[in-house]
Amino acid sequence: MAVTASTPIGLVEEVYGRLAQRSEVARRRLGRPVTLAEKILFNHLADPEGQGLERGHSYSELYPDRVAMQDATAQMALLQFMTAGLPRVAVPTTVHCDHLIQAHDGAHVDLLAAVETNQEVYEFLRTVSERYGIGFWRPGSGIIHQVVLEQYAFPGGMMIGTDSHTPNAGGLGMVAIGVGGADAVDVMVGGAFGVRWPELIGVHLKGSMSGWTSPKDVILKVADVVTVKGGTGAIVEYFGSGTASISTTGKATICNMGAEIGATTSLFPYDDHGDAYLRATDRAAINRTKPTAKAQTGMTNIPLCNPAARNGSAIFVAPAAAIAARAK
Repeated sequence: MAVTASTPIGLVEEVYGRLAQRSEVARRRLGRPVTLAEKILFNHLADPEGQGLERGHSYSELYPDRVAMQDATAQMALLQFMTAGLPRVAVPTTVHCDHLIQAHDGAHVDLLAAVETNQEVYEFLRTVSERYGIGFWRPGSGIIHQVVLEQYAFPGGMMIGTDSHTPNAGGLGMVAIGVGGADAVDVMVGGAFGVRWPELIGVHLKGSMSGWTSPKDVILKVADVVTVKGGTGAIVEYFGSGTASISTTGKATICNMGAEIGATTSLFPYDDHGDAYLRATDRAAINRTKPTAKAQTGMTNIPLCNPAARNGSAIFVAPAAAIAARAK
């Protein structure tokens, strides 16, 4: 697959092409309707028919759609990949030079200092990326998790990244998980990504954003309820009418900060805000695929009920006031 500055539409069509069938497998095996997170996980499972489904215990193997790496962790990952003897990476992969830039005196001066200090590292990352078909984002081209949201995230997709804020892409309805370099190499050579079958925490958003309320208030209240380790081993899925009042970048902020409660990842449904965001970032073609992104990953496909009935746990939040209480 050619290296592009965005996710190839052929990859998106492949993901959507099997989503309906895999979702049916999920409903049959679970014996109930499924959430967006469960749809995406089943769509990327190595063995959807035989996968163990005990939350927090069963070991699952998944095939993500792409990999992203920041410059600090990419060094060892690329060295390991080179030993595999493959001519190219097996899945779309990118390297982003942002973590080695230290903030001291301002963007221009700090960038020049980073380029001078890390010249050998950057040249290694650039040449290896060119050799193995990896996208290379040079120093100064953006922060990894924001570039991923703007260029590579798509509703219903799955990716891993060697950066704790990879879940930022959940704002666009993607399961995006922060991992270590060894996990990234496994996927880059065509292997599976292994993780325990995650717990599921549903956050039911009601009402709408108003006044001085910001998306950050929502995740701060969620953190207040579940504590800083309450999301460990879980996917946090936001749903309900309140999601419609939050922009895609606001949703991404909430998912980004999900790392602060230890969540494996967080995600929102794809909606009109997501459609506008794809158009604004020159990716309207994603929603023109058949079936469309919104039909497959929008609110209409998420059961608007207490996720506790889905063998998970639920939190109810009124975005306007950022008030939350545990479901009993």
